[in-house]
Amino acid sequence: MTFTTDFHKATVYQIYPKSFADSNGDGLGDLRGVIGKLDYIAGLGADYIWSTPFFVSPQNDNGYDVADYYDVDPAYGTMADVEELIAEAGKRGIGLMFDMVFNHVSTEHEWFRKAMAGDPYYKQFFYFRKGKGPGVPPTNWESKFGGPAWAYVPEFDEWYLHLFDPTQADLDWENPDVRHEIQKIVRFWMGKGVRGFRFDVINLISKAAFEDDPDGDGRRFYTDGPRVHEYLRELNEATFGTDPGIITVGEMSSTSMEQCYRYAGADTHELNMVFSFHHLKVDFMGNEKWVLVPPDFARLKRIVFDWQTNMAAHNAWNAVFWCNHDQPRVVSRFGDEGRYWKESAKMLATVMHCLRGTPYVYQGEELGMTNADYTSIDQFRDVESLNHYEILQRKGLKADDALRIIQVHSRDNSRTPMQWDDSQYAGFMPSSPASASASAPRHAVAEPWLAVNANRDHINAAAEIADSDSIYHYYRRLIALRKELDVIAFGDVEPLAVDHPDVFAYRRRWQGHELIMVANFHGHDTEWTGAEVPDLEGFERILGNYADAPHVRAADGAAMVTASPVSNLRPYETSVWYR
Repeated sequence: MTFTTDFHKATVYQIYPKSFADSNGDGLGDLRGVIGKLDYIAGLGADYIWSTPFFVSPQNDNGYDVADYYDVDPAYGTMADVEELIAEAGKRGIGLMFDMVFNHVSTEHEWFRKAMAGDPYYKQFFYFRKGKGPGVPPTNWESKFGGPAWAYVPEFDEWYLHLFDPTQADLDWENPDVRHEIQKIVRFWMGKGVRGFRFDVINLISKAAFEDDPDGDGRRFYTDGPRVHEYLRELNEATFGTDPGIITVGEMSSTSMEQCYRYAGADTHELNMVFSFHHLKVDFMGNEKWVLVPPDFARLKRIVFDWQTNMAAHNAWNAVFWCNHDQPRVVSRFGDEGRYWKESAKMLATVMHCLRGTPYVYQGEELGMTNADYTSIDQFRDVESLNHYEILQRKGLKADDALRIIQVHSRDNSRTPMQWDDSQYAGFMPSSPASASASAPRHAVAEPWLAVNANRDHINAAAEIADSDSIYHYYRRLIALRKELDVIAFGDVEPLAVDHPDVFAYRRRWQGHELIMVANFHGHDTEWTGAEVPDLEGFERILGNYADAPHVRAADGAAMVTASPVSNLRPYETSVWYR
């Protein structure tokens, strides 16, 4: 089969291999498990699979601490498995997008081990700096995972920079030898047939001055640094830019929209698109994640519309998404896990998939998977969550209050095993050694590395494939619509209902075609009246999450004529109109 070469019309399916499918019963997902589920992904209609890292790693940050970019961690399989995965996906018209972590490496990586042995060549691969005094790091910067961003090395009387875990040492991209090594890695995987790359926290690779930050955690000194665009253009020209069929996306931590015009500009020769996260901080307090505050819907709309209209005005491209391996499940976050579970999951999908940008679907999102139902901190595995559980208590919170915050915001919410069926382990892993994949090494069946959500009894792929009205089939239709209707892929975005407290709506136009998306973002009836309500004469309702005709409320039971069939919306109701 041929690949979709136009990323504007493509959809990317993200896999977290550790939690996707375990072929051999050791409790960990693996590459052979992914191979076994390729028909499922093809059936959904996805064009690319973005896989989080499966390279050799001590797994202190679930693979984002890479110890060898050229080999597969034995827990996931072998190089032969990777090659088979690429080939089998290709037969189904699906390209593989690999997750490359180039801001930092594991402290077990050969480069860092040689640096710690005193090799001057490899010491220059990292940021080793003298402290400001005995026991005082070079700056007051804070790690993204909590605590100082510097680790002391007594043998050198120096500190090395780690913006994340202490076992993740930041690479010094100022060193051209570092950049050349990274280029070699990208070319190696291009040679294996990889069709895309996702670059982890790539806007942090250029550091500015190493100074104390009196007003923050230091991020202003390393976010969107002074040479980051130069480095990305160089990487583009030396590697993926030589093949127009390869797509790229950069994860942009705490970035600005103005920077993203350059990162993802059509003519800037950096990346095809960017992940930005501002819309997923509307339930934060400022930049503080570890609090409990209700989502700010007005702010959510403002951020989404600002990015949609301004990126379009600057001919730059977004990745559009609600979920990934670092975010809570969206139906738990902005929707309803209970009565309106199905309606809210479909509404959230509609809002995102009809926008301008390349949609990313995270494993289980298409099933409406929810946050973990964990009741004890002992059930969590995420290093960030465990660190902040202790930090919150040191700040004075009771253990139960700290746990509640972890339950809501933990990255483990998205990492629970994929729910394939209603069996004990949700079909994530074989129930006995005999049922393990014949081509995979056998293990005594263990528990999954992370506990399965109890709601697998009704939220699972087998049940939803069999139900024509399921969330799964709704996602299939949304993915197909992007391919069918150029107005979704290429149209402009006109925000509607900007000040409405419940309604999320917008209009798309392209070469005489028009599409209107309307959604009630909340779990109660709402009215949308006034001159802004679109006249839908001549439009066809091509998608919606309520099976019956558009709702028209009659206060006295009599027929009631309204200006538009979207003036009265039921809980989480959404519809898409086209002409």
